[in-house]
Amino acid sequence: MKNIELLSPAGDLEKLKIAINYGANAVYMGGKSLGLRAKAKNFDYSEMEEGIKFAHKHNAKVYITANIFAHNDDFFGAEEYFKELYNLGVDALIISDPGIFTAAKNAVPNMEIHISTQSNTTNYATCLFWKQLGASRVVLARELSFKEIKEIYEKTHHTGLEIEAFVHGAMCISYSGRCLLSNYMTNRDANKGECSHPCRWKYHLVEEERPSEYMPVFEDERGTYIYNSKDLCMIEHIGDMIDSGVKSFKIEGRMKTSYYVAAVTKAYRQAIDDYLENPEKYNHNKEYYMNELKKSSHRDFTTGFYYARPDGNEQIYTNNSYIRNYDFVGLVDDYDEVLGYAFIEQRNKFVVGDEVEILRANGENFTQIISEIYDMRGNALTEAPHPKQKLKIKIDKPVKVYDILRKKENNDESITV
Repeated sequence: MKNIELLSPAGDLEKLKIAINYGANAVYMGGKSLGLRAKAKNFDYSEMEEGIKFAHKHNAKVYITANIFAHNDDFFGAEEYFKELYNLGVDALIISDPGIFTAAKNAVPNMEIHISTQSNTTNYATCLFWKQLGASRVVLARELSFKEIKEIYEKTHHTGLEIEAFVHGAMCISYSGRCLLSNYMTNRDANKGECSHPCRWKYHLVEEERPSEYMPVFEDERGTYIYNSKDLCMIEHIGDMIDSGVKSFKIEGRMKTSYYVAAVTKAYRQAIDDYLENPEKYNHNKEYYMNELKKSSHRDFTTGFYYARPDGNEQIYTNNSYIRNYDFVGLVDDYDEVLGYAFIEQRNKFVVGDEVEILRANGENFTQIISEIYDMRGNALTEAPHPKQKLKIKIDKPVKVYDILRKKENNDESITV
């Protein structure tokens, strides 16, 4: 039970390092081909090599996504790609397509392979099938209940097969991800990493003989978002996750910000550690974990299929907005302990007099009034409006590299994404 893995997304090298610093035991990321996040920055070989070395130095693992559903031309160069990944020290591949699985087994027979949630694994027999072929882990479909997961675990764990499941993040309307909407409507194949997210769009009914009359699907003056799912959140149910036999707790979000990765990873790290130390401590801190999660952008939360079949309350029918109450305003690069100044990279505007909260990779967070801001030439500033600008600011308590400055917004309005 103490070997529970917290698996965080790494959309780029910065997010990889932040995820590990904030408590991830492993990260998953994409290379330049065969992954399902074509719009993410992803990693070239030099970045991948640096990320793998960083992860292994911090006793963390790196998994590479190769989970597209392949067409014929996707196999060109695939085996050579897998050999490169093996030589770089990648710990496992995440694969959904049987043909890609076969190519990987041929190229790198000693590489661990995890079966992606895209494969829609919903029963123990399919898990045993993948294990027989050489898979070491299955990422279960999101459509499963705890009862089903427990039965899968009971009938497969003797083989050494590991179970991975999502605990947090955005939910595709096709819960295991195999959606055709994007391809049909925009000619962008979601199953090859190019999803245009039509499930988040606003829809109306049009009657055949009244083409200019648009009627809302749901009786609301603003229309409806009929496919728009809430975000999964299982932080209040860590005990049930562990008891079900899930080995790896997966956080969604390779397209999310570094701040999201930091805040969500830290919250789950604390929740898991507290539960393993003392379930009573965990129960006492549930409100704190949830409040921390709500400080990063999110939709309304749901427990998905874990406890019951959705009854319609899993969808958001009125908007496609994220709730965001805090801005990510700076990332710490260094700290001068003698003079008490932090060197940061600005991410969103802040001004002298603002109160910011320091999200620390290790230790308790604290608040700070910004009293002094300087540019790298030593010029005093009253505000920091320029993204990625390097700045020096007065911080009363020591901070470390990758600590984050966040500022509460003046209002709680949602942002549309």
